[in-house]
Amino acid sequence: MSMERITVLLAEDHEIVREGLRTLLEAEGDIAVVGEAETGRRAVALTRKLRPAVVVMDIAMPLLNGLEATRQILKAAPATKVLILSAHSDDAYVEQVIAMGAAGYLIKQTSARALSRAIRQVHAGRAFFGPAIVKRLVHRDQKSPPRAGQLKRQIARLSSREAEVLQRIAEGEANKQIAAGLGISIKTVEKHRDHLMRKLNIHDTAGLTRYAIAAGIIESSVQMTIV
Repeated sequence: MSMERITVLLAEDHEIVREGLRTLLEAEGDIAVVGEAETGRRAVALTRKLRPAVVVMDIAMPLLNGLEATRQILKAAPATKVLILSAHSDDAYVEQVIAMGAAGYLIKQTSARALSRAIRQVHAGRAFFGPAIVKRLVHRDQKSPPRAGQLKRQIARLSSREAEVLQRIAEGEANKQIAAGLGISIKTVEKHRDHLMRKLNIHDTAGLTRYAIAAGIIESSVQMTIV
């Protein structure tokens, strides 16, 4: 009599990290890794196809960051739980992840045991945040930086497509590249760019890029390799 295992999709852009996570999780008798995604876009597509119980999601993902991928996954597959596993624990990331509806957040320095426990917890319908994150959440209301709250509200006002276009702009893509990557016309990209600038009250590409870094949409280190 075999026990039904918790199906998991790994969304992580580094192959060596994915392999390590798969090995660790497959050693658990009650967890089955059913798919792997190296980009946020692929994670959304695979979730639609495989309907995993839990997606373990990195934030810094190419083409579509983990925050926006989380939003699209939860819309496409509401029964799927998203557990963030990130190298970053900045307030801006944590705030946005909670706003997007992720069920939990762990930093990558966590143990394999804590990760498998987190997967079981979110699968059971409970939230799970690692100790470093809990500490931030406890003090969040006391500090409550207005900037973080403002960023969160602004991001929530963007459509999924606008958020995708913003990330690609910040990653240094020209309108033509963005159009090809998203399968839309250059005119439509320009329209999205105009909407972004109006909604965020930012009127140049450099400003949009700085905003994307501050909001945790891309990593500053990624941008530094492009500039």
